[in-house]
Amino acid sequence: MIALRHEGGPGAPLLLTFHGTGGTERQFHAPGIRLLPGAHVVSPRGAVSENGALRFFRRTAEGVYDMEDLRHRTAEVADLIAAEARRTGAPRVAALGYSNGANILASVLFARPGLVGDAVLLHPLIPFEPPAADLAGTRVLVTAGRRDPICPAPLTERLVAALRDRGAAVEALWHEGGHEVAPAEWEAVAAFLAPLAAMVSARSATR
Repeated sequence: MIALRHEGGPGAPLLLTFHGTGGTERQFHAPGIRLLPGAHVVSPRGAVSENGALRFFRRTAEGVYDMEDLRHRTAEVADLIAAEARRTGAPRVAALGYSNGANILASVLFARPGLVGDAVLLHPLIPFEPPAADLAGTRVLVTAGRRDPICPAPLTERLVAALRDRGAAVEALWHEGGHEVAPAEWEAVAAFLAPLAAMVSARSATR
């Protein structure tokens, strides 16, 4: 899988970023570096093209997933995350995804519990009942717009409930807009990732 990589220091956490439909690996790579200076940051490119727009898995219509392809792509992405964690030796793995990128990340959370410890899902949805999983110890931030035409609020709320039912510690932030990422969402992301940023700062201070 094609990806941008920014190498962090020894013992630094790993952050993966996943773009939305029509984005590229560059969409959140620089913001990821700014959010966690000194961390390893890896930003994959979606391998599926939908009329030229890059995605991480196929769909047959808006909000209708190709479930077989989703399972296949989820395994691919999970394997990539595991490989990057081994390569970097990162003691903690975080990930951030937007829209389609948030959906593949959510699918990974359910399929491989414990692989990602801290997950940021910007405007996600899961239009099916997720599988059983033990997500105790997993931190998740979900942000969304109440008037989002791409990710309807009830489907995002359903995902939040599913994550909580499976033991994840979930924070949810809503704004009154649509599919755009509002400034308040970035503030919430920075606060959510603050413990990892503190980890990087502490390691830098001891070197």
